Amino acid sequence: MRGPDPGPEPTMEGDVLDTLEALGYKGPLLEEQALTKAAESGLSSPEFSELCVWLSSQIKSLCNLEESITSAGRDDLESFQLEISGFLKEMACPYSVLISGDIKDRLKKKDDCLKLLLFLSTELQALQILQNKKCKNSQFDKNSEIYQEVQAICDTLGIPKSTTSDIPLMLNQVESKVKDTLSKVQKNHVGKPLLKIDLNLEQAEKLERINDALSSEYECRRRMLMKRLDVTVQSFGWSDRAKLKTDDIARIYQPKRYALSPKTTITLAHLLAAREDLSKIIRTSSGSSREKTACAINKAAVELLAICFHQFLKLLHGACQAGIHLKHDPEFCYPVPTWWESQK
Repeated sequence: MRGPDPGPEPTMEGDVLDTLEALGYKGPLLEEQALTKAAESGLSSPEFSELCVWLSSQIKSLCNLEESITSAGRDDLESFQLEISGFLKEMACPYSVLISGDIKDRLKKKDDCLKLLLFLSTELQALQILQNKKCKNSQFDKNSEIYQEVQAICDTLGIPKSTTSDIPLMLNQVESKVKDTLSKVQKNHVGKPLLKIDLNLEQAEKLERINDALSSEYECRRRMLMKRLDVTVQSFGWSDRAKLKTDDIARIYQPKRYALSPKTTITLAHLLAAREDLSKIIRTSSGSSREKTACAINKAAVELLAICFHQFLKLLHGACQAGIHLKHDPEFCYPVPTWWESQK
């Protein structure tokens, strides 16, 4: 019992036509007879040469190539063959008959011409597939963290919101905006970077691990401080008068409390963006700093601290005068300050 007869074997012309149709080619060689006739004529066929130029221009637009096949070369067949040979070598063409041997003997056979068209068309098809995948990967959900970060940069720079979530396009807009802004300020406006060297992959990974360790310690300390804050605020409600204001306290405190996060937002990007002025140490209690932070509340706090310290010294002085020693050891009896007489 025999099975159904197999269909006709696919021809190279059919493969080329299918690929050209998928690529959106609209030229005169979409019919098999016309394609066969052009392949038999080779470079002397204007339609064949035009198709080679079109395929090479499409490929060049999708990848960074130095060589190209131009329409100007068709007037001189030898120059045109040299352009094709250079283009195929840069594309790493696997067909040795197209890139080796006497250049005048190349592309004289129909099969060689069809191999050229098949190679160029399939390479273009592969590049288009990779480009489409790249575009899909560059499209992020607008709720994703990456998109939110890039959009925050755009908002800071005053860039209008994009209708798409194309991250490379948004980053190009950011780059153009930053260059335009920097061109309008002095050269030393941004300052020199704090990190003077270019990090390699190993150094960047080590810094990431160091940052993770510091962030973990920071989170532990911050959670402790937030817990102390919660306990302190709760203690304010222990009095009878405060119990009547529990709802008011919660309404004011809770939104501010929930806005606090125990996790740090410092990343390796902050180190790369840091400038030299960040390394300057400024005393928080210096006169220049106090001038900018001085207010009525600060003055009241300083006065209260001075009063408490004054009372502490007074009690300490009385204990020493009475012969009371800490731990019953004379070494722990604090001497009376030399300026104490002026404070009586």
